[in-house]
Amino acid sequence: MQLVLFQLVNSLSFGMLLFLLSAGFSLIFGVAKVANLAHGAFYVISAYLGLSITQLSGNFWLGVIGATAVGAALGVLLDRFLLSRLHGQELRQVLLTLGLAFVLSDSIRFIWGSGVRSVSPPAPFDGPVSIGGLFFPSYPFVVIVLGALVFGVMRFVLRRTLAGARIRAVTADPQMSSTLGLSVRGISALTFAAGIGLAAFAGAVGSPQLALTPNLDSSLTLFALIVVVIGGLGSIEGAFLASLLVGIVNGFGAVYFPALAQITIFALMILVIAVRPQGLLGRRTGNA
Repeated sequence: MQLVLFQLVNSLSFGMLLFLLSAGFSLIFGVAKVANLAHGAFYVISAYLGLSITQLSGNFWLGVIGATAVGAALGVLLDRFLLSRLHGQELRQVLLTLGLAFVLSDSIRFIWGSGVRSVSPPAPFDGPVSIGGLFFPSYPFVVIVLGALVFGVMRFVLRRTLAGARIRAVTADPQMSSTLGLSVRGISALTFAAGIGLAAFAGAVGSPQLALTPNLDSSLTLFALIVVVIGGLGSIEGAFLASLLVGIVNGFGAVYFPALAQITIFALMILVIAVRPQGLLGRRTGNA
């Protein structure tokens, strides 16, 4: 029973990291209409940046804040100087972000090396916690709480604020939003920065959970795509639910069915697509 509960906590923690990653991906695609295949690379490079800032300052949370800020700034630069020149050219955007993923991955190898790096959880979350007489590592609970808080904040902003209403309007109908006087380009740029910032935050916060390697980005981008497909494009609630499902399936599959761990995740995606092509909480488009 302790093994099951231990794996459940780790799976939920991984699911929350997937939510932070996939929520940013879904936000960018929904508003800016960019399939950012460098999303996982921003996670990884931000994790390394957070590690360097932590080593220089001796403060883990300062590393998280710094890495998130740098990641969001990189998102602004990417959108301003590269993607804005390819507006409406989906194939070129995909190729650009795919090439950028390779550039970022090689940059990580050049700066930090290609070895595996591990990050220790910050005090006082670097030790075990006792719950009902059972001992668990405490940091996964921090990740779970942070993920839930980010989900609550995002849902409040998107559903209850004027900024959220503008984002939803641009997502639903950019042309009509422009006609009504909304700055579609500005909203898309800010949303892109926020999406990259979420990936950067996930990378910095998740570094004590996942060992850092330069080639981690491809698997994380794949996980983000799977979560978005399962949850439904443009649905933050769907991304949250799908992230938890994928985290649990991946966590328990890796322990009890290690040879089929990857297959179970794709099987879950195929099952959802077969039953609900628009995803768990996505909306049907077109005349269907």
